[in-house]
Amino acid sequence: MSCADTSCAGSPVAVLMGSGGTNLAVGAEGPAREALRLMRKLDGKVVVVTGASRGIGAEIARLFAAEGGRVICAARTLREGEHQLAGSLETTVAAIHEAGGEAQAVTVNIAEPAECERLTGIARDTYGPVDVLVNNAALTYYVPVKDYPLSRWMRSWAVNFHAPFVLSQLVLVDMIARRSGAIVNISSGAAIGPGRGPYRDPTVGARGGTCYGAEKAALERFTQGLAAEVYQHGVSVTCVSPSQIVPTPGTVYHRLVKSMDDPRGEPPALMAKAALLLATEPLEKISGRVTYSQQILKEFGWITEARGRGVETRGSGYSEA
Repeated sequence: MSCADTSCAGSPVAVLMGSGGTNLAVGAEGPAREALRLMRKLDGKVVVVTGASRGIGAEIARLFAAEGGRVICAARTLREGEHQLAGSLETTVAAIHEAGGEAQAVTVNIAEPAECERLTGIARDTYGPVDVLVNNAALTYYVPVKDYPLSRWMRSWAVNFHAPFVLSQLVLVDMIARRSGAIVNISSGAAIGPGRGPYRDPTVGARGGTCYGAEKAALERFTQGLAAEVYQHGVSVTCVSPSQIVPTPGTVYHRLVKSMDDPRGEPPALMAKAALLLATEPLEKISGRVTYSQQILKEFGWITEARGRGVETRGSGYSEA
């Protein structure tokens, strides 16, 4: 099966600056305006979101900007039509600006460590040290291991696992020095393996999800290991997966859901809210958590009803550790 590339890839920097993040609700003036500003969870924080051109990443970028964050939106596709799937950095950033938020688009190939360094350098030069990193970008091919081209395997691991390591290492320099920061990794239900045999359903092995599932399982273990390393420095590291499959251009392309309005799917807003919760709750409450969107939102009282993984069915082993 051909791939739906939701990663960041190399192009020049595209600067799409916002209006300073000071425009709030229409008609808000004086004390009301100041009260609204104080209610925002990320006011003035510098945020980097990878894979922000579409789907979950775009939703996270929009919500984080609405909460006062100054958002660096990183992804491969700058303009609509440059990728076979709908969505682009221009679309994401335009929506943020229209809502009165502040954002900049950066096209960058996070499969290359030097490009990761360029991305964090742009963030620092534009807004200052990074306060929140959201490792969301993903490059997914569904190919059985026996048929998997080596170049695609290596590139997929570079985007889905090595880039979160490189980017985390880069932003930790300032986070540790300031004793503050949050890293939120986006995982997937694919991290839950098929279990041990016998395997009577031949379609299970034919789906070709071994590589992606292994990458996400590794990301969850990386999350908890890094969380333990930097806890003493005041930095939180967490990981969240959708409780249900989120309809996005990518999941529709891979036929994981039937359409963008598939009633079996989870609205992308829930993943964005879960990421916001993990980026803003106190360190001692959330660091090291590997969780699921609806599970964590219900636990903290952000929603009242929850379904799916972590609620109705068990999650990965790391989510129960």
